[in-house]
Amino acid sequence: MTLAGGAIGFAGLTAAGFGPGNAFAGSTTANLPEINPDKLSAKTIETEVLVVGSGIAGVFAAVKAHDAGAKVLIVSKGRPGASGLTPFARGIFAYDPSTAKMSIDEYVASVSHSALGTNNPIFTRQMAKHSLERVKELKSWGFFDSNLFAESFEKPISERNIPVIERVMLTQLVKEKGKIAGAAGFSFEDGTVYFLKAKSVVLCTGAGGFKPSGFPVCELTHDGSIMAYRIGAKITGKEWNDGHIGNMDRPASVYDQWKREIERKPTVNKVDIRHDLGVGQNYLAYTKGPQHEKPSRPMAKDAITEGGPYRPSGFEKFAPPPSEGYGKKGDHTPPGMGGIPSGGASAGMSIHKSEGLVPYNEKGASNILGLYAAGDALGSHMSGGIYTQMGSSLVGSAVQGGISGAAAAAYIKGKTIAAISDVQQRQIRKKILAPLNRKRGYSPAWVTQTLQGIMIPNFVLYIKKESIMNAALAYVEELRDHHAPMLRAADLHELRLAHETANMIINAEMKLRSSIMRKESRCSHFRLDYPTMDTKNWNAWINIYKGSDGSMKLEKQPFNSWPA
Repeated sequence: MTLAGGAIGFAGLTAAGFGPGNAFAGSTTANLPEINPDKLSAKTIETEVLVVGSGIAGVFAAVKAHDAGAKVLIVSKGRPGASGLTPFARGIFAYDPSTAKMSIDEYVASVSHSALGTNNPIFTRQMAKHSLERVKELKSWGFFDSNLFAESFEKPISERNIPVIERVMLTQLVKEKGKIAGAAGFSFEDGTVYFLKAKSVVLCTGAGGFKPSGFPVCELTHDGSIMAYRIGAKITGKEWNDGHIGNMDRPASVYDQWKREIERKPTVNKVDIRHDLGVGQNYLAYTKGPQHEKPSRPMAKDAITEGGPYRPSGFEKFAPPPSEGYGKKGDHTPPGMGGIPSGGASAGMSIHKSEGLVPYNEKGASNILGLYAAGDALGSHMSGGIYTQMGSSLVGSAVQGGISGAAAAAYIKGKTIAAISDVQQRQIRKKILAPLNRKRGYSPAWVTQTLQGIMIPNFVLYIKKESIMNAALAYVEELRDHHAPMLRAADLHELRLAHETANMIINAEMKLRSSIMRKESRCSHFRLDYPTMDTKNWNAWINIYKGSDGSMKLEKQPFNSWPA
């Protein structure tokens, strides 16, 4: 996969089973389950605040909810300190008013200038205001003493005796009478079906992608956002694109791409506002073809191409990133970005903090009572549709996690846990285990590869035009309506993959529909048919919600406003 192509491309559909004389290969096959779903046990647990996810946002959400007096439970697909993108983050931002060369007002204004107005200044200010305090807490936990975060994250959790359930995938949020009532899912280890009753839920589930190669997002699939969307929560920010690239040396190996980051201890970043990781290189690849040799200046920031993505004044050129932590002195190549570049490494993910649940206030509340989100699961638009500050994503997750956790603890006071009837529990269990019970169906791996071939090509996801996006949408709708309902699983691993694949299909539909709707180019959203910025019609975020008829609906939310 190069900057100009996808993981398998449309040509890959032939290998997947659509070629001449091979009409059914790789498609519908008999399901031969290795476990009996009827014999899987069930467990019901009650808590007050359920935190979903155990990255840096989840840890701070749990700690602050507990410190505010709530009974807290953490449920994670992985384990604290080793979940999601958190283990790969090494730079964390701290705004120190005693040393910063600009006031916090100037900082927020400069971020807004770089983001071309797409950021929410309330969350930008919140991140900067609380960043130093969060960094000091992390230091007291030993966060900066090791390149592995498990021990530092375990410290505050164990000191407070906060229970953690690991290796459980939640597949469904439960809502009763308009309020959140808990969640349900299953264990990868033994298949136990969990019913988790709670007065409040804080989603710290990160972002996700289409399981691209070479970037840590390959393990994230927007589970939290899609669960929330299905029960009526609004989602935002899907038209923006993260532009992380990899290299062709070992394009499928996350460790080889990110080895230098993984092996170094985290460091603190100071104020350094920029305009990073847009689609400039994608545009160059589209107009001139992909690179076939190592560039003389990796990730140079001064390559402005006529007709390509716009950079705001003051951000036309950048010095190379600091050499600290990137190998030998003078080596300015960020992780995964040396050698011959390979595109699409983070395909399916938007800019950090730009996508996720629509916030209804500065505390991460959603439009579902009792449901909160933080970090990459919250569409706070903290930096807008572009990266503006090195290290802000990691500290932004810490800040938002703490604030949302405390808000959830305040919300539950005087509330009771809603009852989930036996009938509803049986219905939920049936949905969770449905792929195991199907006699025939499509393998999650095959459907995922087909989705990658549709979505990851440069001319679909990054360099956009309406005719191509409508064509891709027709394929995605077919996967949504026909293939997703027939996903089958033979074991617990495939059961996880089936639910993840269904989530990725919905994310693909969201990205296409919002990209079609935004008829302009700005930050990390670029359209060949609308190459300029339109401030008259598009000074607005796009929110997505499930209509009463089950279809996907979209709406505008003006910049610098809360949703109506």
